[in-house]
Amino acid sequence: MRVFRRLGAVCLGGVFALGQAPFDLWALALTALVGLLYLARRATSARSAGWTGWLFGTGYFALSMHWIVEPFAVDAAATGWMAPFALVGLAAGLALLWAAAFWIGRRLHHGMFGIVLCWAAIELARAYILTGFPWGLVGYVWAPTPVAQWHSVIGPHGMTLLTLALAAMVACVTTARTVKFGLSALGGIILLWAGGTIIAPPVQDLDGRPIVRLIQPNAPQHQKWDRDFIPMFFNRQVDFTAQLPKPDLIVWPETAVPNLLDNAGPALEVIADAAAGTPVVLGIQREEQGRYYNSLVTLDGTGQVAELYDKHHLVPFGEYMPAAPLFARFNILGLATRAEAGYTAGPGPALIDLGALGTALPLICYEAVFPQDVNGAPTRPDMLLQITNDAWFGINAGPQQHLVQARLRAIEQGLPMIRVANTGISAMIDPAGRTVGAIPLGRAGFLDVPLPSKRAPTLYSRTGDWLALTALIVAFATLLLWKRRNPIDPAEPDA
Repeated sequence: MRVFRRLGAVCLGGVFALGQAPFDLWALALTALVGLLYLARRATSARSAGWTGWLFGTGYFALSMHWIVEPFAVDAAATGWMAPFALVGLAAGLALLWAAAFWIGRRLHHGMFGIVLCWAAIELARAYILTGFPWGLVGYVWAPTPVAQWHSVIGPHGMTLLTLALAAMVACVTTARTVKFGLSALGGIILLWAGGTIIAPPVQDLDGRPIVRLIQPNAPQHQKWDRDFIPMFFNRQVDFTAQLPKPDLIVWPETAVPNLLDNAGPALEVIADAAAGTPVVLGIQREEQGRYYNSLVTLDGTGQVAELYDKHHLVPFGEYMPAAPLFARFNILGLATRAEAGYTAGPGPALIDLGALGTALPLICYEAVFPQDVNGAPTRPDMLLQITNDAWFGINAGPQQHLVQARLRAIEQGLPMIRVANTGISAMIDPAGRTVGAIPLGRAGFLDVPLPSKRAPTLYSRTGDWLALTALIVAFATLLLWKRRNPIDPAEPDA
């Protein structure tokens, strides 16, 4: 029986992963979540609950993040051997956080609600500890539905707590007397669905709005830095830039220019000539005093750099190596940087001025994954602007999950997002997370698309994660107070 229970936990984790892009089977995923909490409720000890959480998490992360092997396949001869270790290590490592939540939660309370609170707290902590990795949060299961609009109110971590609480209420249904919990959860989902439809910003009339040109060169990662292909990809972007009629802004993707900024003068002049007076935002690497930066710059009509932003939230093991000297002994360097020392982090979130279009919060690749970083702008911008190179993550789940998280950041902030990706998916996203226009994965091209207006500041943009954190503190205090007044015999089976 123990073997079947553990196998069931792994399988349920895999099914729960189907709630993430590109599958988006949210109802099936929620069913798996209910099944997991039912298993956890029947756990005979904290240790058993911890094993259940770890096995479920391993199944979930292994399937939902299988794209993590793609960067190692770019140079398979040198790094391909690391791919299985990366997948297994990431899945099993992240699952340890869930195991801890289940173990602690089971010790706090013999039912499910201790686990629910600890799990939600661990998911919040996952966004912060060791630089953070909030990819595939539990609450993202609602992304394809109107319920996702509640991100603008309670944020991603509030959504996780709410999702787990609703699933726990359904998992409580074991007798006719407890059916009321399931009905309450169903009623809650209906209210959330209806409320999400109501609070969603209306579809905007975009006539007369500024036009932004999204440039997608579609440079596969194994060719992107190949000397034989560099001119082709650069010229492709220049050709797209020169097309008529001229837009109000042109955006190239991350590391779109093959030169370091100090050596890129001739290339920038070519870009400015093609743009014919239209400002251009592009990604480029730069070096300063022996340090390398992954940067975004804005060119004025003469090709001069008008705005500069250095990426500040770098990808561990991709753009920099923790314990770099140790890994260098084994010739293991950051995958996404050509500089052996890796990139240096910029000073932090900062706005760039796009003239008549307003101000933008620049986000380079991975930075759009962090709700707290997007919420950390010094003042509220008029738009979010993400440039990225998702060629690292293949042509399936990775880029699509990245796009979903960009959509959720737009909802949370009530801001439009300009998103330009090397191989896709480039898109204009409105403040409700709707895609106004997009260039599909794996296709070279450009798209002229109107920029939606921003909405009024959302509650989440004002409070950040404090609302979810406060709810967790109050819930933990309530649970501990209840436990003190209603002591449970450890030998008593789960109630």
